[in-house]
Amino acid sequence: MTPTSGPGATESIVLAGGCFWCTEAVFSELRGVRSVMPGYAGGSVANPSYEQVCTGRTGHAEAVEVVFDPAEVSLHDLLVVFFTTHDPTTRDRQGPDAGTQYRSAVFYRTPEQRATAESVVREITDEQIYPRPVVTELTALNAFYPAEEYHRSYYRRHPEGGYCQAVIAPKLAKFRKAHAARLLAGEAPVAYPTTKR
Repeated sequence: MTPTSGPGATESIVLAGGCFWCTEAVFSELRGVRSVMPGYAGGSVANPSYEQVCTGRTGHAEAVEVVFDPAEVSLHDLLVVFFTTHDPTTRDRQGPDAGTQYRSAVFYRTPEQRATAESVVREITDEQIYPRPVVTELTALNAFYPAEEYHRSYYRRHPEGGYCQAVIAPKLAKFRKAHAARLLAGEAPVAYPTTKR
């Protein structure tokens, strides 16, 4: 999705921060976000399946396409949330999930998005938020492929599931505490686009 202009204009960026179920759950509660679509980016195979991506041989990362209203949440603030809700200092791993498909990456659409991401990385580095260097890839987006339907709204549909309770719920609790001022105020989480896949 390319940026739109005029009142209610939106912009989008693709972010990879480990398991896309986690990243989708976080951004679905952020004020100014219009939609979050889990999918695959950064690989060499067109329209990959989840099973193909899990082999680690397609080069894709599990990612989310975040469509947002920059009048409500700036790209800078959205990226601050991204960099503080996953560990951007571990290569090809987030918690128990390991493999290149779980790498930390920002797939930018414009030079301005790349510049903003570089600025946020500098801020995080200067503030010494993490004891190790940030290893997040900053890569131009070549294609984004929406994930299969059963991956969408995963946490919302399976909040009692083992992975949801052990991994996603604690991440959401940390996000809600650290970014309380940026949360949707009593509103339902954002809509999830539905496409055939």
